[in-house]
Amino acid sequence: MVSYFIVAFLSVTDRTTVQLFQKYIVLTLCICLSQVPFAVEADFLASLKNERIPLKAQVLSGEELVKYLKKNQDLFEAEITPHSFNVKHKLMDLKFLNQNRKPVVEDGYDNGNDIPESFDARTQWPNCSSLTHIYDQANCGSSWAVSTAAALSDRICIASKGVKQVQVSSIVFVSCCHSCGYGCVGGWPLEAFQFFSEQGAVTGGDYGDKDCCRPYPFYPCGRHGNETYYGECPEDEVETPPNCIRQCQMTYKKSYRNDRIVGKDAYELPNSAKAIQREIMTNGPVVAVFTVYEDFSYYVRGIYMHRAGEARGVHAVKIIGWGTERGVPYWIIANSWHNDWGEKGYFRMLRGSNHCGIEENVVAGHV
Repeated sequence: MVSYFIVAFLSVTDRTTVQLFQKYIVLTLCICLSQVPFAVEADFLASLKNERIPLKAQVLSGEELVKYLKKNQDLFEAEITPHSFNVKHKLMDLKFLNQNRKPVVEDGYDNGNDIPESFDARTQWPNCSSLTHIYDQANCGSSWAVSTAAALSDRICIASKGVKQVQVSSIVFVSCCHSCGYGCVGGWPLEAFQFFSEQGAVTGGDYGDKDCCRPYPFYPCGRHGNETYYGECPEDEVETPPNCIRQCQMTYKKSYRNDRIVGKDAYELPNSAKAIQREIMTNGPVVAVFTVYEDFSYYVRGIYMHRAGEARGVHAVKIIGWGTERGVPYWIIANSWHNDWGEKGYFRMLRGSNHCGIEENVVAGHV
């Protein structure tokens, strides 16, 4: 086939035809090269299909687990840090995973030509300050509420083209949405999105914030550089949420009723990386729930991929984008464990294989 085109090219005498042929060759090369990153990603994911974590690695814990990670993988850096000891009460019980597990949608027919190789909501919508804000859920398993409130804040800004800059109060979901779950023990993000579409919520903020209706009531325990130190994280104690109070704090000028914001709907996304990518590109960040294994407790930086340790619980996070590094596809995710955890409050996680269930429990809502 190649020799045929060369002969044809050499036999051409018409200048216009030569120029058209050259354009054809360039276009063909561009198309082929554009598929290279996707081919590399597919090869990496295919290599994982039959991979199994050794039984001895599954039962490792603490220092032995960290030593194993340093010796047997290079996708992410692992260390025992002060954060490692405070994970227990930040996680939800395994029962808060969606029981209606969704099968992976085969995207083979979908070439994903409309999806860029990388995307970051922070740079796509730079005028939305909420996209760069990292929360601290403290000693409370409220990630389901904190991540939902964070995603709603982003989506309100994005939908208004940067005009509406608000932080939705997460404690409203924790205290007032009784169908959402069990407060600091855990809950379901989809129910929180549904609650927002029916009853709404008010403005919120971090612990101690004055310019909002209902700020987060739990202080960020532990030491965080030069920030105010409020105390250590209790080892055997989970925070108790305040009662549902539909009244703004005294320092805030608006009434609860006038401050209330209501969404439009809530929905689940299919277990498809491409469907999740398109949703983020169109409407903004989404909320995902995944299984947390002990090795995640020691994450410092890099692309997280479960390699050792037992399941410790489940956690809800906000997915804001994606990319590829050394042929490894990843999600960009905002955590709620303070901005001195991980990659300045964020982490990256393997994308495209429903790793730890990250792609089968994804929800969102229109605002």
